[in-house]
Amino acid sequence: MNAASSLPPQPSQPSLDNTACPRCGGGFHCGVDEGWCACFGTRLGEGLKAELAQRWPGQCLCLRCLTELARQDPDSHVPDAPKKPDEPPLLGV
Repeated sequence: MNAASSLPPQPSQPSLDNTACPRCGGGFHCGVDEGWCACFGTRLGEGLKAELAQRWPGQCLCLRCLTELARQDPDSHVPDAPKKPDEPPLLGV
């Protein structure tokens, strides 16, 4: 399945507040204007970036939606989730 087939149609009146994801409707906070956002580690391919800009101009998607779309795009990269550190052995057990 490619990313284009999983995207819903563009809303007729885009919201510019970036407090709700235009794709899934879920709440989130875009921190790009504050200098850091959770999406900064995700690298979107040029084709996917162009498609997102066309469908939702001036809007951000939540990290869950970006991750889902990026995983379907061979030119995008999603970082692996942090691994849980190994716990030290219990002493005296």
